Amino acid sequence: MAKPEAVFIYIGIYPTEAGAKADYEIVKELHALGAVGSYDSALVTKDSAGKVHVNKDETATRHGAWGGAATGALVGLLFPPAVIGTAVVGAAVGGIGGHLWRGMSRADVKEFGELIDEGQAALIVVGESNLAQAIEKAGLKAEKHIAKELDVSPEDIDLAVRQAAGAVG
Repeated sequence: MAKPEAVFIYIGIYPTEAGAKADYEIVKELHALGAVGSYDSALVTKDSAGKVHVNKDETATRHGAWGGAATGALVGLLFPPAVIGTAVVGAAVGGIGGHLWRGMSRADVKEFGELIDEGQAALIVVGESNLAQAIEKAGLKAEKHIAKELDVSPEDIDLAVRQAAGAVG
């Protein structure tokens, strides 16, 4: 059972980017219906050269205060900078990554990072614990997925995002 004050990570793997986008639309609809609180999400693809490409939602800020920083920090933890093909991870997300890192074991980081193969797409969602139940009920179509509750409070992520925004602004 999810703790009411925890952060939840969902990573779904799809054979095509279109499949990941379809489930991404379901997550956005869950938010619009009020079934999901603050969350951040990104579509990730891995090309034939092994480079990871992150396609961020243009309207990430409407999902709550996190505004793109949470998935950017998570991608930065999971994939070495040499394999990230897009500049999504900035220095300002370091504090957020630190909170996420403390909530995961090394085995979690390794498992998450190795989940996506070349030519596949992934949907990454980071959100409040109520996201877990909503995603489970929605029946997303990922071929495989990992869902994990982190021992990190959403308030810590909110604070780190505000601090990162202050550092950038």
